[in-house]
Amino acid sequence: MIKRYPTKKIFVGTVAVGGDAPISVQSMTYSKTSDVAATVEQIKRLHFAGCDIVRVAVPQMEDALALKAIKDRISLPLVADIHFNHRLALIAAEVVDCIRINPGNIGSKERVKEVVKACQERNIPIRIGVNAGSLEKEFLDKYGQSAEGMVASAEYNIKFLEDLGFDDIKISLKASDVQRTVDAYRMLRPKNSYPFHLGVTEAGTLFHATVKSAIGLGALLLDGIGDTMRVSITGELEEEITVARAILKDSGAAKDGLNIISCPTCGRIEADLVSAVGEIERRTAHIKAPLNVSVMGCVVNAIGEAAHADVAIAYGKGKGLVMVKGEVVANLDEHELVDRFVEEVEKMAKEIN
Repeated sequence: MIKRYPTKKIFVGTVAVGGDAPISVQSMTYSKTSDVAATVEQIKRLHFAGCDIVRVAVPQMEDALALKAIKDRISLPLVADIHFNHRLALIAAEVVDCIRINPGNIGSKERVKEVVKACQERNIPIRIGVNAGSLEKEFLDKYGQSAEGMVASAEYNIKFLEDLGFDDIKISLKASDVQRTVDAYRMLRPKNSYPFHLGVTEAGTLFHATVKSAIGLGALLLDGIGDTMRVSITGELEEEITVARAILKDSGAAKDGLNIISCPTCGRIEADLVSAVGEIERRTAHIKAPLNVSVMGCVVNAIGEAAHADVAIAYGKGKGLVMVKGEVVANLDEHELVDRFVEEVEKMAKEIN
């Protein structure tokens, strides 16, 4: 496992963020929050997909007034996303598990003080959400839309909250490009121990958002930076959770589910490897045990890779081997291999659990 930067543990509802807590995955509904039925339906979809914390937009008074009805019908911790109108944050603070404010547009110090007081009274955290595209004028004039400007804004607002006696804080530093995002998080991380919410904002549709988030969030996770995260995708809600979970697993930041190792397609392959791996992915998607499994299509890589996997298939011409911990447990015709492989994976998963 990656050694994470030591951070303060806070709680968003029942979900711990920071400290020794697992890195949590967040998403955000796209319905009008005032439409309680639609918002609750989307939150339940996210819950089923594996989301840990959900955020809703609160741009209007009717959205703020709908929060209690939503909160009463869901089990995920609820974060209210507030811009421009601090009065909405005051109403939301009576109901939700966390308030996200953008220092660049929430208004005067007096307004921020009111929000802090409301959160103190209910013992809920505040996420300081700095965006490169909406920095306060003083930082924008001095630094432009840069990582330095984002960090300066975050530091200023952290100190402001601390001076009010408030330290139930998490921080995000988001830009629409990977380099500025990574630079900002790396620059701020040694300067405080508050938990970080990771994300590349406005990352685009599924393909581009996946690539940007894998590079940016993956780089930070490998540095031990990050306590909670969102993959921002212009697309279906579940896609954000799928990609986020994959980044956590493939970066080594979380051990949850199978790590499937399979050959790239090439002229040496002796089987329909694409179909076999696709079937294995479908039939093992429910398994949460942290296993390394290998599906190899020719003798060049097969035995060596299989020897290091928990469970493996080594395909040959029309036949193949199933191996467990490097030992051959079956020599079967090609059409029998996947069934036996899945059987062995399920058996090992039960032993672990």
